[in-house]
Amino acid sequence: MLPGESPPSPLRTTIRLLVLDVDGTLTDSRHEVPPETRAAVARIRAAGITVALATGRRYRDVLPVAQGLGIDQPLVTASGGLVKRPRDHATLYAARFATGVLGHVLATITARGLEPVVYTDSFAAGHDFHCRRLPPEGTIDPAGLDSYLVRNRHLADLRADLVEVPPEDAFAGFAMGPREAMLELETALDEACPGQLSLHTIRSPRYRDWMCEFAPAAVTKWSGALRLAEALEIPAAAICAVGDDVNDLPMIRGAGLGIAMGNATPEVRAAADRVVATSDCGGLADVADLLLADGQPSPSSPA
Repeated sequence: MLPGESPPSPLRTTIRLLVLDVDGTLTDSRHEVPPETRAAVARIRAAGITVALATGRRYRDVLPVAQGLGIDQPLVTASGGLVKRPRDHATLYAARFATGVLGHVLATITARGLEPVVYTDSFAAGHDFHCRRLPPEGTIDPAGLDSYLVRNRHLADLRADLVEVPPEDAFAGFAMGPREAMLELETALDEACPGQLSLHTIRSPRYRDWMCEFAPAAVTKWSGALRLAEALEIPAAAICAVGDDVNDLPMIRGAGLGIAMGNATPEVRAAADRVVATSDCGGLADVADLLLADGQPSPSSPA
């Protein structure tokens, strides 16, 4: 709980599925999953509530987080663009752009002097994304997109003709730059492809600049969470979603119980049913206390 807040009243609906964001929710300001958060997730799973992850991260990047927490449910990655099963890396869902849309997106990005990054389901091939260039080896203190490319150059597939020949199996992508430039790009993309895209501008805690992320229309963390829930025969009213940033808004608004971390953006806090402490101050422990209050499942084997 946040300082000065009273303990929340017990839930009216039994929660059967907990969907967690990763950065800023599971991880703290040091980009680590603290011990108290691990303990909270273990308590929730031991009570019979299924725990799943829905993240903006790439599948390869979130896999160790899931494995460290013992979570074996399919992973909703790239903000809903790709859902894969961690035990065998099988792809359960990969979004696709309507014909010609990705070409318009990439042309709009490059016309503004920006470089696009495009995701495909290429985990088995050993790379995660396509780009047109990489910064020189040994680049020190990179900014903008270079900061991402320096960190992830080993996962890049260089395609000089990326804009002219977009990959047919792309499911999402992004451009990177200052916040205002990314917000302007978001507007430009929406105007270039009306009704064809899911868009948001977000700042990753790992980088200084902002990302304008794009995916096919209606692809969100919530659409991915609903795919998991349908397979588990769990209604939306029995889902709890927890997050901290704008790409979490669809699932926080759609879930039976939407919870914002104390470090969440104002928009997320305003949309949530409950607000807990920050990821640095035991927010996930608050979530566990709330879900395991009266009316929740009795302890059983982990889900």
